[in-house]
Amino acid sequence: MQEMKTRESVSMPTTYDPKSAEAKWYAYWLENGVFEAGKRPDAQPYTIVIPPPNVTGMLHIGHALDCTLQDIMTRMKRMQGFDALWLPGTDHAGISTQTKVEQKLREQGVSRHDLGREAFLEKVWEWKELYANTIHEQWAKVGFSLDYSRERFTLDEGLSRAVREVFVKLYEKGLIYRGKRIINWDPAARTALSDIEVEHKEVQGGLYHLQYPLKDGSGHITVATTRPETMLGDTAVAVHPDDERYSGMIGKMLVLPIIGREIPVVADEYVDKEFGSGAVKITPAHDPNDFEVGQRHELPQVLVMDESGVMNANAGPYQGMDRFDCRKKLVQDLKEQGVLLKIEEHVHQVGHSERTGVVVEPYLSTQWFVSMKPLADKAIEVQKSGDGVHFVPDRFERTYLQWMENVRDWCISRQLWWGHRIPAWYCADCDGITIAREDATKCSHCGSEHVKQDEDVLDTWFSSALWPFSTLGWPDQTADLNKYFPTSLLVTGYDIIPFWVSRMIFSSLEFTGQNPFKDVLIHGLVRDSEGIKMSKSLGNGVDPLDVIEKYGADAMRYMLSTSSTPGQDLRFRWERVEQARNFANKIWNASRFALMNMEGFTAADIDLSGELRTADRWILHRLNETTREVTRLMDQYEFGETGRSLYNFIWDDLCDWYIEFAKLSLYGEDEAAKKTTKSVLAYVLDRTQRLIHPFMPFISEEIWQHLPHVGDTIVLAPWPEYDPALEAPDAVSEMNLLMDMIRSVRNIRAEVNVPMSKKVELHVRASSGDSLSIIERNEEYIRRFCNTTSLAFGTDIAHPEKSMTAIVTGAELFLPLAGLIDISQELARLDKEVQTLNAEVQRVEKKLANEGFVAKAPAKVIEEEKAKMRDYAEKRDKVLARLAELKGL
Repeated sequence: MQEMKTRESVSMPTTYDPKSAEAKWYAYWLENGVFEAGKRPDAQPYTIVIPPPNVTGMLHIGHALDCTLQDIMTRMKRMQGFDALWLPGTDHAGISTQTKVEQKLREQGVSRHDLGREAFLEKVWEWKELYANTIHEQWAKVGFSLDYSRERFTLDEGLSRAVREVFVKLYEKGLIYRGKRIINWDPAARTALSDIEVEHKEVQGGLYHLQYPLKDGSGHITVATTRPETMLGDTAVAVHPDDERYSGMIGKMLVLPIIGREIPVVADEYVDKEFGSGAVKITPAHDPNDFEVGQRHELPQVLVMDESGVMNANAGPYQGMDRFDCRKKLVQDLKEQGVLLKIEEHVHQVGHSERTGVVVEPYLSTQWFVSMKPLADKAIEVQKSGDGVHFVPDRFERTYLQWMENVRDWCISRQLWWGHRIPAWYCADCDGITIAREDATKCSHCGSEHVKQDEDVLDTWFSSALWPFSTLGWPDQTADLNKYFPTSLLVTGYDIIPFWVSRMIFSSLEFTGQNPFKDVLIHGLVRDSEGIKMSKSLGNGVDPLDVIEKYGADAMRYMLSTSSTPGQDLRFRWERVEQARNFANKIWNASRFALMNMEGFTAADIDLSGELRTADRWILHRLNETTREVTRLMDQYEFGETGRSLYNFIWDDLCDWYIEFAKLSLYGEDEAAKKTTKSVLAYVLDRTQRLIHPFMPFISEEIWQHLPHVGDTIVLAPWPEYDPALEAPDAVSEMNLLMDMIRSVRNIRAEVNVPMSKKVELHVRASSGDSLSIIERNEEYIRRFCNTTSLAFGTDIAHPEKSMTAIVTGAELFLPLAGLIDISQELARLDKEVQTLNAEVQRVEKKLANEGFVAKAPAKVIEEEKAKMRDYAEKRDKVLARLAELKGL
């Protein structure tokens, strides 16, 4: 370890400076390799592999939440003695990254085709290096305890080998095939898309009702569509086999308007006879459901547009037109022919490319697919057997199983250059396909050297699906794979359970025979303060670096982690970050006060065997309780409840009560009591910093380095453990009575406007001998914190005349008013306050009675006025009650 300055040589500054502490400690942690796994060879492993961020730009606030939760668990487990590995890495993010680089090139007047594949890929690698470095800087800013010595990238040599191995093995098992199916097609990027790359937006469109005449002239069938341009590719109209309306038409031929092609009427149970006309146009090349119907009835597949969304020769007179221009012209022509019955306004969900923004086209295309059913069936069986992955919250297991049970074959090919190139070579002589782990130079079927590799790359999710085991060295049986796999925890959002979590599970079961992780912690989205999803277009996003710049990393981490409930979205509110910053300052100030009073005190001086006072035993008991509760809650991933437990202990118990009580000893003359108080303070603050460390790593390290401690860094300090010897329920009962008494006296002072600086006379009637003993033992605390001129206590204390009273568990308190307040002056003051509040109530009542105001004012303003009136009325009632109480004395 790098040598640190001794505690005595550096005093704590008046205020905490997040910027200097964050830079200093992260550099120190990295230089000393404290995040690196493998240094505890005999310890139980604890592994998290980071959900790899895309190398497309800056990390957002959602990443900050996701990774903070992982860091919290990693830091705690490392302190608990586990061999903790948090493995970092990034994803090449195929279409996302390629789109970004192409946009940059277009600004320079260049296309990827101008450069050629190899030169273009060099540009993308330059982009990757730039943004990977940016991501590193952001990880450091937030304080993530990642083992950079094991960092991976989805296109690095090892992971690329794993990808080829999986492709070849699945192909050899017959689970990868090449065929024609309907896929999501981006006409701008001219590539297939995964479902997650399609954003469904609500669009105001039309529902077009068309009449298709029967060839024999005996009638017609009405169909409806939202995409009239696809009718040019219709190859049938389907009706339900039990629909009596069409029983005589099944098998007859219709004439497709405009094109004139004859198409059959087919019977298929896919049709809902209760919906619309009960007849559905079938376009096998442009709709996934129609494709399935077409397969069953051996219908032709007629593509009517090309890969750019431009109508082709099959579109007849509309050839060469953009698909949406074609729609306008076609609708006009259908009207003129009398085929278009009506257009209904229709709001529906339309898929848009996440990357290019264009409307996605369901498109018949020759692609590579994974046959999913055998893989899904195995995963379902394992999950239902009870040996599956543990989802937190467990309701998300249903999301996972529903996707698996209704899974479609997975289109894994993409028409891109950036990514894992498909390991398939086509022979020009025998049309054979050679699948190989290494570059093929000959056809595996005929031996010809005229082979050419497939131009396409694999879907990004194909390599991401292998992430938990490929990052640890698979397909080789490496030491890391044997030790750290399966991993312990995956933290991710609910939106990618089908696309990533599910794929990792079935891939891992298929290739390792094990689940990829024990637990999956699902969190929600970070929304803005109004609950709206953050987006660039709305301008409501929050940059985590801006938050850190303003409030420090610890405040952001604490706010994000303790505001989250597993599975639920959270709202980002700046005031909550400010509250977290204030909490950090409270910890700093409390620690600074304690350290000012223990100059020269070392870890060897800590001694809890001396005479412990009630407050000492109570704070040790509360620390012990908090330690047990925090550990339990964190193991259940209840970070919000953990935060509340820590906050209540540190802010209320430690800062507001114990440190105040400790001042009596610290400023007193009893050296033994002073040493005991210092020992308790040092012990409690040390354990408190360790408990808060996973949430607030920087400030906890900074404070810990000033405290009497053993060890070089809090990162490797042992996690506090519950100690039965510190249990002191009797001290808790005593402190509860003392705190209730002190609070009650303070409340009475507030009611009668008597400042804490003014001494009061206090009489205490104990309800039992036990209560009296507690009061006797702690008389010094009561005198000091109630600030009394005199204190009388006993079991038979009389109720003084004209006194304020309070009842607590175990005692009655009496504060004589004589000499405390002038009752006549107080009555006059309260009378005046009642008059003021009456006037405010009447003013608001008059405003709300004004019909003109009520008619014109927004509902929000009216509610605000009503709330004001309720508030004034409540205050008035309290003052009236106080008046009555004083008049009765």
